[in-house]
Amino acid sequence: MDDKYGTDQDPYTYENSYVLINKLNIRDEALFDEAETQFNILAAMGIEFDSPPYDFAYFCQLHKWLFDDLFEWAGQCRTVDISKDDTRFCHVSRLPQETTRLFNQLEAERYLVGLPFEELIERLAQYYCDINVLHPFREGNGRTQRILFEHIVINCGYNINFSGVTAEQWLNANIQGVVCNYKPMQDIFRRCVVTP
Repeated sequence: MDDKYGTDQDPYTYENSYVLINKLNIRDEALFDEAETQFNILAAMGIEFDSPPYDFAYFCQLHKWLFDDLFEWAGQCRTVDISKDDTRFCHVSRLPQETTRLFNQLEAERYLVGLPFEELIERLAQYYCDINVLHPFREGNGRTQRILFEHIVINCGYNINFSGVTAEQWLNANIQGVVCNYKPMQDIFRRCVVTP
């Protein structure tokens, strides 16, 4: 049975099911989706701003904080290749090199501190899209990434609020980012990043 990421029989799911193997042993898809949403909301509320370094280890720690109550593999890189619709995410064998490259580059740019606003928006959009293509976790990449970018933006002296972005706008910006068209994501960050 193919899962939503197109990995055939996914070792992360219960047999003949789309439901991820979870610590609650919930096998009903709708029930698990609801439980995951509720657990995630509570976990996200407990995450406080932290200053750099915003490296890959920090990204993994955020994922662990968000999903540790649900998944044994929270905070760990996926071990299978995944895709969604026509989007193929980073090949699992390339994840160590690509995560190191991107997060080292972000560190070299001082986590974007001190950039003029428009340049900040451009860099945020590019990093967001490029990290999204990595999709290092089996599930929860977007939620973890949004928190990481909230911390990056706050560290740059701004606030951010994604609440006005529709699911369709968000999905389109991420799909466009796969082909290095960062403008839709720039438009989102331009609307969401504000001075405190």
